[in-house]
This record gives sequence, structure tokens and C-alpha cells, in this order.
Amino acid sequence: MEDKVKFEMEFPIHASPQLLYQYISTPSGLSEWFSDNVNSRGEMFTFIWDDSEETAKLLSKKSGERIKFRWLTDDDDDASYFFEIRIQVDEITKDVSIIVTDFTDEDELDEAKMLWDNQISDLKQVLGSA
Repeated sequence: MEDKVKFEMEFPIHASPQLLYQYISTPSGLSEWFSDNVNSRGEMFTFIWDDSEETAKLLSKKSGERIKFRWLTDDDDDASYFFEIRIQVDEITKDVSIIVTDFTDEDELDEAKMLWDNQISDLKQVLGSA
């Protein structure tokens, strides 16, 4: 089994960090842009798309700042793989960005980046900051 590669992407976004946090940390917020529906029970989040669903465990969150999940897949019990969505505010300009950290197989890197581009584009549409 080959190791996955870590990648980070930064997306400037025109929204307050408080509003943004609601969209990245709550089932109702995530279901507006990340997947068709999201259910949570404790630290387990189930993300539902057309005909598939994936479960992720909430690893950590810091109010107004970041949220970190790990996908629960049958073959991958490694806690070192996760995806994190972090809100970053520039101290001087007060510009807000979302930093996405994720892992993927090396041969799927371009696809994974394109997927995040599309997801964040959907988030910007929802926020009216596209």
C-alpha cells in the first residue's frame, strides 16, 4: 500500500470567520456546499451524495478557526490521514482565507485538487462571495 501525499490549498473568501465557521462545522452548513446531506451523531458525521455515503470521525475543532475529520474507510485505519478546513485571517489586511489540508494517492492529486476547487466554489456561491 503506497503512502498518500499531503497537499494544502488556500482559497481567499469574502465572508466573516464566524459565518464561515458555521458552514464548515455544522451538518446543516456542510450540507449546503460539501455534500447533499450530512448527519451527525456525536463525533461521527455521515456525508451523503447521490448514491453513496461516507462516514468521517470528527478529530478536532476549534471554534471559529478550524475543523478536522478522518474518513472511516474499511482499508484505511491510519489516523495520520485526515482532512482539515481552516479559517485564516490576515492580521494586517483582515483578508479571510480557507486553508484545506487533505491527503490523496499521488496519481489522484490533480483530481483531488479539482474536487476541492469545485467544493469551495460551491461554498462561495452559497455565501454570495463568488
